Amino acid sequence: MGNVEELPGHPVGDDVETRLAVRLAELRAERGWSLEELARRSEISRSTLSRLERGEISPTAALLGRLCAVYQRTMSRLLAEVEPEPPRVVRAGAQAVWRDEASGFERRSVSPPHPGLRGEVVEGILRPGADIAYDGPPVPGLEQHIWVLEGAVEITADGHVHELEAGDCLRFRLWGRSRFRCPGPGPVRYALLVVLP
Repeated sequence: MGNVEELPGHPVGDDVETRLAVRLAELRAERGWSLEELARRSEISRSTLSRLERGEISPTAALLGRLCAVYQRTMSRLLAEVEPEPPRVVRAGAQAVWRDEASGFERRSVSPPHPGLRGEVVEGILRPGADIAYDGPPVPGLEQHIWVLEGAVEITADGHVHELEAGDCLRFRLWGRSRFRCPGPGPVRYALLVVLP
């Protein structure tokens, strides 16, 4: 990843959102795509993409999901690309946390992606009523294990609906659409183990 200063017209800063905006612009540039081409591939408006890359708006989970699918990487991998190389031991206070207040989703990268490793561990928290849908996996055939730690969640994977409660574990390979919905009454907290194919 290049220095922020090397990308004219992009925000200069050291926070995760600023680095994410720069990385999204870099990914598009690496492929030689115009904003129009990325808009066509992602089904996200050109103006929204432009504002994302300039750091004027924060991406929602759904927008990041679409971009990850286009760039064929998991959300964790994308977020890891804007963080320094993770250490072997990831202390609780050093784990990257990303929040999408609009959708009621919080994501903690407990064991972030690492070169040479195919798995990662994520903690997800959804507020009651949160409902997040993804058009497809960032990488077809992505293996996921979802262990519910607290609360209840409804997960739809490849057209199959699964209602899970604390202690339940769902495991599958994802090829199509998915949806995470917290029916309440309280929030749901779960561990997500992701393994690249």
